Amino acid sequence: MSLVLSRRPILRAAVIGGYVLVAEWARVLISTAPNAAAPALILGGLALALTAFTFAPERLGLGRSRLALRILGGCALGAILLLPAAARSSAVPLIPAGLAAAAVVVSVGEEIAFRGALYAALEDAGGAPLAIVGSTALWTAGHALSHPPEFLLAVAAAGLLLALWRWACRDLVAPILGHVIADLAL
Repeated sequence: MSLVLSRRPILRAAVIGGYVLVAEWARVLISTAPNAAAPALILGGLALALTAFTFAPERLGLGRSRLALRILGGCALGAILLLPAAARSSAVPLIPAGLAAAAVVVSVGEEIAFRGALYAALEDAGGAPLAIVGSTALWTAGHALSHPPEFLLAVAAAGLLLALWRWACRDLVAPILGHVIADLAL
């Protein structure tokens, strides 16, 4: 099956895209059950991270070169993603302390899935423009059940920023770090 998908990039991208949407939506729906938020975030993040197993780490943007710059870039991305929080009247994080570890797991899983595997599959199928637009569109759709409609434009903007970083720097470390920072603070 994976050999067939690797020879058909559009099919591979479609399968990965469908899988990440189902995983995201299932995570959100499961988290509505009593006491299920943390387990749903952790299992959802792990399910999303499974998409990485068909790609080499370097293809996902997870190489080891320039790690210090990647970490610095992640801090910068995190600061940019936190700009909407600066407009809030209170600077207190909204995430309950008990969900912090689960938020980290799902942030990493989402980045591996959307800007890692899905981006790589879409790039193979149609180049960087398709990878940027497609991963951003599916990222936004993936958050349609977990965010109010008026917030989806901000979700799309964050997804576009992270996808553009992935393209320009061939890097996934910074988007992971920026996403984790933003999720812990928002």
